[in-house]
Amino acid sequence: MPGMARERLRAARRRFLEGGTTPPGSVPETIARSWARCAAHGLDMTTPRTPEPLDGGALAELQARNERLLRLARAELSVLRADAASTDSIAILTDASGLVLAAEGHEGFADRAARVALRPGVAWSEDSTGTNAIGTALAEGRAVQVVGAEHFFEPHRILTCAAAPIRDPRGTLVGVLDLSGYAAVPHAHAAGLVRLAVAQIEHRWFRDGFEHCTVLRVHADDACLGTAREGVLVFEDDRLIGANDAGLTACGLDRGALDEALFETLFERLPTADGRQGLRTRAGGSLHAEVHRPRPARRSVTPPPVRPAVAQDRITPRYDADLEAALDRGTRLVDADVPLLVQGETGTGKEVLARAVHGRSRRGAGPFVAVNCAAIPEALIEAELFGHEDGAFTGARRQGRRGLVAQADGGTLFLDEIGDMPLALQSRLLRVLQDRTVTPLGGSAARPVDFALVCATHQPLRARVEDGSFRGDLYYRIAQYALNLHPLREHADLAGTVMHLWHQLAGERALAQDARDALARHPWPGNYRELVGTLRAVLAVVDHAGPVTLADLPAHFRGDGPTVRPSPTVRSSEHPSSPRTLREHTDAALRAAVAACDGNLSRAARELGIHRSTLYRRLARADATDGHP
Repeated sequence: MPGMARERLRAARRRFLEGGTTPPGSVPETIARSWARCAAHGLDMTTPRTPEPLDGGALAELQARNERLLRLARAELSVLRADAASTDSIAILTDASGLVLAAEGHEGFADRAARVALRPGVAWSEDSTGTNAIGTALAEGRAVQVVGAEHFFEPHRILTCAAAPIRDPRGTLVGVLDLSGYAAVPHAHAAGLVRLAVAQIEHRWFRDGFEHCTVLRVHADDACLGTAREGVLVFEDDRLIGANDAGLTACGLDRGALDEALFETLFERLPTADGRQGLRTRAGGSLHAEVHRPRPARRSVTPPPVRPAVAQDRITPRYDADLEAALDRGTRLVDADVPLLVQGETGTGKEVLARAVHGRSRRGAGPFVAVNCAAIPEALIEAELFGHEDGAFTGARRQGRRGLVAQADGGTLFLDEIGDMPLALQSRLLRVLQDRTVTPLGGSAARPVDFALVCATHQPLRARVEDGSFRGDLYYRIAQYALNLHPLREHADLAGTVMHLWHQLAGERALAQDARDALARHPWPGNYRELVGTLRAVLAVVDHAGPVTLADLPAHFRGDGPTVRPSPTVRSSEHPSSPRTLREHTDAALRAAVAACDGNLSRAARELGIHRSTLYRRLARADATDGHP
């Protein structure tokens, strides 16, 4: 911002503080209106507010409710992330109220932005955070750019932000996309990039849900059909029920035309066939059009509209009293800098619990770095954890690499499947935990690190200490307090858990009582991962619109095929009393999964959610232990 403009803005802020008004022309009208709204909300420029972020569970629920928006925006967030990483900025997606759902981009700027609460779970509406591009775009209902000291609160003057609202085909505002960076750096193309990305997201919104409607894709230029620049108009029984801005503009309409305008009042003739053709508007204009008419109803053949799949990391567990108690204990332990060990069978949600604990802890604003010790090749795990200097080993990345432990500085380091960490590496990890410093491979200088440690395993670590495959000193360092997650088959209300997950995946679609009972009786050796996968598969293949019944479930639920049943095990507790039994159960579950996949180890590893090499290694160890053929 030029010096004269900065001085004019400073004068406008002083005038507003003194009298609640701004000199004409001193700030853009959009900013003047926003400052006035902020004052009406009771905000004071001299007293910044720092909204409290949602805790981990509430944030997960928020993201689950906005699953479709997150899914449709994923490609644009990925594209903007690449641009943001090269311009020291971040791309942000919010819901319709201004709550941040996702933030991706330059790591260094993201860390600094988090200090002014620009991170997931925080509200950026005007009444919460003052004038800012997100909140002001919501209030104005259009694209907005806010530069430096145009922000209402002083700490936000480090930001330059460009945001645009996202609307669904009905014109309902469903979210905001924002690109934020340093105010001192020019961001000439930010506003254009955001508007283009929003157009892509809104265009993608028309892909499903309108199979019963006539959909017109129109543009004056034939070459623009099939792109995000085309207009889209949706008619149900010849009445306009959905459209994007380009479609409304092409017909000289506004949002008030939805549910009112008829096809015959807009165009001279009704299309008699699908495909590309010319259309003339009643106003005399010519448009190129791609016509998609509704398919004939054939209930026995045509499947109902499929609810979009919910990403695995968006599925939230059922927060019952036991899980809430575990979250509370885990959060207090992390806040007291006590290492936390989470134990449970494969698929019980150990990482979900760890992320929720991190989100609720005082480190929730920092990074959450998850490391699957079983998935990283043994030869690379040391470099991945501790990083390396330039030329530390053959094939090493130039300029070196920051390790995962260092990336967790200020946040939480989550070591999943720590029982699979090689012995030699365990000693290095122990030194890091004792000294709170890390030395990259090929380096000599130790660097201080500060992180909370959460580890997870499905293995009996105490038994592994006894047989010499896990260091006792590391075990006692990380297992000062253990939380155990019960397997699904031990849930007191498994039917309720089934329905909780079903509603996240299927929405309001009914699940018949016989199907619900069969799902609740199943032992679920793969726990949440297996249950969610089964529900996804059922929804993908069902070919009728009625309630999903027992007949729609896989054959083994009806007694027509093999059922994978786990070996007997003791009930989980804070400290398992029989590690040997847990090991036997783990080995049996691995073999059962392989049997269920007809001996296909690659498929069994995918079903279990572990790396194929890990499955090979564990099966080999189990065979060596009991002589299994």
